[in-house]
Amino acid sequence: MSDAELVLRSTRVITPEGTRAATVTVSAGTITAVLPYDTAVPAAARLEDLGDHVLLPGLVDTHVHVNDPGRTEWEGFWTATRAAAAGGITTLIDMPLNSLPPTTTVDHLRTKQAVARDKAHIDVGFWGGALPDNVKDLRPLHDAGVFGFKAFLSPSGVEEFPHLDQDQLARSLAEIAGFDGLLIVHAEDPHHLAAAPQHGGPRYADFLASRPRDAEDTAIAALIGQARRLDARVHVLHLSSGDALPLIRAARAEGVRVTVETCPHYLTLTAEEVPDGASEFKCCPPIREAANQDLLWAALADGTIDCVVTDHSPSTADLKTADFATAWGGISGLQLSLSAVWTQARRRGHTLEDVVRWMSTRTAALAGLDARKGAIAPGRDADFAVLAPDETFTVDPAGLQHRNRVTAYAGRTLYGVVKSTWLRGERIVADGAFTEPKGSLLTRPR
Repeated sequence: MSDAELVLRSTRVITPEGTRAATVTVSAGTITAVLPYDTAVPAAARLEDLGDHVLLPGLVDTHVHVNDPGRTEWEGFWTATRAAAAGGITTLIDMPLNSLPPTTTVDHLRTKQAVARDKAHIDVGFWGGALPDNVKDLRPLHDAGVFGFKAFLSPSGVEEFPHLDQDQLARSLAEIAGFDGLLIVHAEDPHHLAAAPQHGGPRYADFLASRPRDAEDTAIAALIGQARRLDARVHVLHLSSGDALPLIRAARAEGVRVTVETCPHYLTLTAEEVPDGASEFKCCPPIREAANQDLLWAALADGTIDCVVTDHSPSTADLKTADFATAWGGISGLQLSLSAVWTQARRRGHTLEDVVRWMSTRTAALAGLDARKGAIAPGRDADFAVLAPDETFTVDPAGLQHRNRVTAYAGRTLYGVVKSTWLRGERIVADGAFTEPKGSLLTRPR
């Protein structure tokens, strides 16, 4: 401990072994030790006594649409990473679409990295995209450091990122399996979507009927079949249908390499409470009924669902029209995700250790970053969030950091106030005050 530059002390530190009073030492941006609470502090080290506030590892959000460059008026790296930092997130992986160009070639990846480099308040990595015509680009993107590849099985909503049919999925997945990469998939079946009633208009019930659960279930079944045949690694994005859970459990039991995420809005919001015309609640797949939400929570508890990520997908406010058929589908949640999930988790009897597992430890593992991120342990990056878990706040859109301050959480009272966020031993935000950007660009570990 004699070479420690920074010492953080709290009566509640969440470590892989559990929550305990501890002293955490940091040198050169890395955690060097987790010691007993009353360990003496070297005279040369700076002590941060956090009292009873909880010290937890910085969250890792593996599903974020930053949209920069090309649609920067929707969101950008400066604003998205500030929002993330304000919410205790210290690492995000950017999705390959909604920016122009999409991250579907190495040149496009370099463009995205150049834009992000000086704007990132937290660490940022990138997913690549799998399109019908870019199989040849997948291995070069992998070699250039993307964390995996995203594909849609139904229309994405932007013309420059077309979806894969089953033959195209097979070709892309075979290529990715050849280098043991990861395919992450928006799983809704286009045929089921086309057959569903499409009324349009402001009624949320009509929108919900247009994105039925069986569209998810059918697409997930097909994806599992392809993964089984090729022994490929696949990840189901933003699961909303509880009906798909038995398929996933059965696949796991027979050794199919499939992981699953869900999102804060599916865990905390319900279809029954969405007002007609309130398209700030629109996302695809949709927010479903309370009974379905209970199934998602049960699957988190038993490990069928691995992790929780935001799917932060903003747009300009004018695209959030009162017509659910034409409004942009996406919920902005970076700044509020920890508090939203914790509010519902505590009500259901879960602990902050559970939340850390879902939103930091397992997301870091999904991205292959678990040697550096996702835990307060020696050798990991000194990325932290400091949380007052019993304090509450009411969501005021004016206090949000993302570019377009539209939120489905407006007016809600949430538990868990993020007091400060630390990146590699440097405090990057405290009580709403930010430093200049200190984030780094990440590539997939070799």
